Amino acid sequence: MENQNPFDKENLIETIKTAPDQLMQGLALSKGVKLEGVFDSIVLSGMGGSALVGELLQTYLSKKSEIHSPESQNKTSKKAPDSNGQNSVTIQVNRSYNLPAESYKSNCLNIISSYSGNTEETLSCFNEALQNNLNCVGVASGGKILEICQAKNIPFIRMPRPDENFQPRFATGYSFSAILSLIADNTGSIFLNEKDFEDAEEKLKSNLEKFDKLGREIAEKIQGKTPVIYAPIQYKSLAMIWKIMFNENSKTPAFWNYFPELSHNEMVGFTKPQGNFHFVMLRDQNDHSQNLKRLNITVGIFKEYGIDSTVLDIPEGDMLYRIFATLQIGSFASYRLAQLYAIDPTPVVMVEKLKKMLAEN
Repeated sequence: MENQNPFDKENLIETIKTAPDQLMQGLALSKGVKLEGVFDSIVLSGMGGSALVGELLQTYLSKKSEIHSPESQNKTSKKAPDSNGQNSVTIQVNRSYNLPAESYKSNCLNIISSYSGNTEETLSCFNEALQNNLNCVGVASGGKILEICQAKNIPFIRMPRPDENFQPRFATGYSFSAILSLIADNTGSIFLNEKDFEDAEEKLKSNLEKFDKLGREIAEKIQGKTPVIYAPIQYKSLAMIWKIMFNENSKTPAFWNYFPELSHNEMVGFTKPQGNFHFVMLRDQNDHSQNLKRLNITVGIFKEYGIDSTVLDIPEGDMLYRIFATLQIGSFASYRLAQLYAIDPTPVVMVEKLKKMLAEN
């Protein structure tokens, strides 16, 4: 998969191909980071890619829970099950300038995550945590978060920063493994087997060409259209991240939702679609039979209204592999779509312009 895209000035294709390496490397980043206290609640404050890791952790930690129970279907935060199958740690994602009420509980650990270390909203949360003497740990590649952690002797996980063109959204594996390892070491609620990460990494590498082929096929179907990504509720984080990859890599609008909720409301909005859409359905063959039935019927109904769909089965394997295999396909799809549009997938010019204007005013 040699880079043959003249518009890919930062060689993003190489970053995508080597993404599986981050899983094992990430585990080592939080080794030795020990915290005082016992925690059964996690609030991860971050924006963009730094926050998405929290969503993925919720998905990963749901692997042993009763995902089809009414209780789990209605919760926005997930709990990691203990050895008896009982929930023992919650994870809440905070995308705001302020901390949620959960952050103030004595058994809550606040993870302050910003890859650059300078994200405005996340720094605001960090300052609030410090002012109120809350339990916290910093996660960044440098910046102000690193400076504050060093000055105040706060536990810190340092993310690698390969070069100045490296975008935080390409560091999902690093952050996922590092934070998961931190939680395992400081809550006692989950057990991590490094062999699982080794196996997932090797399996991902061996399927890169297959993932790229699937990504190309999806990109060709989406070209000139607005992608809408749907997934089962357990994997809604994957639909969200696919949507964001199309935004950031392909520079195109995209939207996402999840079954079964979308079939109670959103689908009606496509009775009179005000644009040219294409649906990508992420299907879990192990999903509830009624959800599988809903997905198939929904594809047919949309077809009646002149909107095509692509159904992509989430690759089989353990939860770790399923998550990152699906993300690899999405990475290739968004990259190949950028190639079809003859644009550089790496820069996020509008975001950088906004940040600059905020700083100037």
